[in-house]
Amino acid sequence: MTEGPTALRAADVPPRPRPSGYPPDLAPKLAGREKRVLGDPFGLANFGVNLTRLAPGAASSIHHVHAKSDEWIYVLEGTPTLHVGEAERLLSPGDCAGFPAGGPPHHLVNRGDRDAVILEVGDRAAGDSVFYPEDDLAAAMQPDGTWRYTRKDGSPL
Repeated sequence: MTEGPTALRAADVPPRPRPSGYPPDLAPKLAGREKRVLGDPFGLANFGVNLTRLAPGAASSIHHVHAKSDEWIYVLEGTPTLHVGEAERLLSPGDCAGFPAGGPPHHLVNRGDRDAVILEVGDRAAGDSVFYPEDDLAAAMQPDGTWRYTRKDGSPL
């Protein structure tokens, strides 16, 4: 195993170069989202940690639910709106939320006039899949940890 850092400044981690793995017709929904993948430099394999910045109007993800992975978020800055199922709730710094695997679909949207910054934590359960109720998209985690996206009927993108 390659030895990584024991500590680093989160702002020094470069943003993920590709905003998402979503297909081109759905990727614009994430315009204005910037993720800094914080767990990977430490070699974390069981869970992921992201520092996510949402510009005004940006979404954290497409409305989704994981079959096997839990997720948790903590708001550091701004006032994003949390969408869970069909309900909405305004969040502010210090608020957190958790999303158990198989629970209701969820995502955040920044309707504020300044950036929102969120810390995201999620486990990396092998064989996970993601359901997107509002979009013609499905995702399945591959054995190497990457995601394979298809349409809901299984057809390739």
